[in-house]
Amino acid sequence: MSAAKTPYLYFEPDKAGRLVRLGLMARRAVEGFITGLHRSPHKGFSVEFAEHREYVPGDDVRTMDWVAWARSDRYYVKQFEQQTNLRAHILLDVSASMDYRHAAGQTKFQYGCFLAACLAYLLARQQDMVALVAFDRSVRLRLAPGSTPAHLDRVFTSLEKIQPGGATAVAETFHTLAETIAKRGLVIILSDLYDEPEGILKALQHFVYRKHQVILLHLMDPAELEFPFTQITQFVDQETGQRLQVDPRTVRSAYQEEVRSFIEGYRRECGDRNIEYLLTPTDTPYERMLLQFLAWRKAARR
Repeated sequence: MSAAKTPYLYFEPDKAGRLVRLGLMARRAVEGFITGLHRSPHKGFSVEFAEHREYVPGDDVRTMDWVAWARSDRYYVKQFEQQTNLRAHILLDVSASMDYRHAAGQTKFQYGCFLAACLAYLLARQQDMVALVAFDRSVRLRLAPGSTPAHLDRVFTSLEKIQPGGATAVAETFHTLAETIAKRGLVIILSDLYDEPEGILKALQHFVYRKHQVILLHLMDPAELEFPFTQITQFVDQETGQRLQVDPRTVRSAYQEEVRSFIEGYRRECGDRNIEYLLTPTDTPYERMLLQFLAWRKAARR
């Protein structure tokens, strides 16, 4: 008997299921309000010891450290790290440039939708709250954090309704989001980053300043990386409509060097800001890319 086909365009449960055991746990303390898998910055009752402090009248005697009292003849209480859920925000670029593909099977936008759906599923499976934001020059869609099956259904169906097409204003939108995402947590960005790099990096730093952990998945079509064109070609800017006819043979080396500089600039600057950066060519199956990335993060936590 064949397995039931998923009713969703961008969610493939068989591929997501292979990634469940790796999880997507935060690498730093986060804030939340239900029990989950992550350390909280607040103190409470849980299994992981954090520190001692001196006893003051009114403290719960169950937290008294009698071993410390026997050694020092002073009263101390134990404080523990709370275990809390993660609040994750998936930010998906839906600007016109994301609607590009050359030889790849999917546009950058479609690839980003598959990634967003899979990540949302993984986060919800580990009892984390996940929000979805779609943006171009402004926020086009914003779903509040949730983790229930009904919430995942809203995420998956919302992805199917979005159409890319607007101009880009990445930096301005990120600054706005950084101010409006109240609780610190995980921000996952899916974008081709086609805006002024200096402005984007300042906006990314805004997330870091607000105590968010940031993962940046830099989506690029293989043709944007390799420039495989061989004949005189007319290139069209998908956001401005500007047209430029060139002989690829005369500009290939300069173009490739510019792209290398573009990518290395983000990789270097993100590293300096403690932002996880991953170049994500859209001809790599998204589940394979996530498998490698999550395996690396799991090893890094150890």
